[in-house]
Amino acid sequence: MSNISHYDVIVSPVITEKSTMASEHNQVVFKVAKNATKPEIKKAVEGLFGVKVKAVNTLVRKGKVKRFRGIVGKQSDFKKAIVTLVDGQSIDVTTGL
Repeated sequence: MSNISHYDVIVSPVITEKSTMASEHNQVVFKVAKNATKPEIKKAVEGLFGVKVKAVNTLVRKGKVKRFRGIVGKQSDFKKAIVTLVDGQSIDVTTGL
């Protein structure tokens, strides 16, 4: 798998309070492509960041209905991956690649 397809699998890191607390337990949260599988996500993280992945958990966050000035809109669904790293490994998602 080339780096181009790795970048297609991993869309962006998720930086929230909850994901910051998860980083204390060797976990990193990424927004991934909706059709990405767990083995593809594992291979992409290991290829891009040069770390060993212990486990990958995924979830699909359903889009929410939001209103702006009375106009109803819908956010799109997206898939998140919670990647658990082997002890001693770490990824700093605040810096660019």
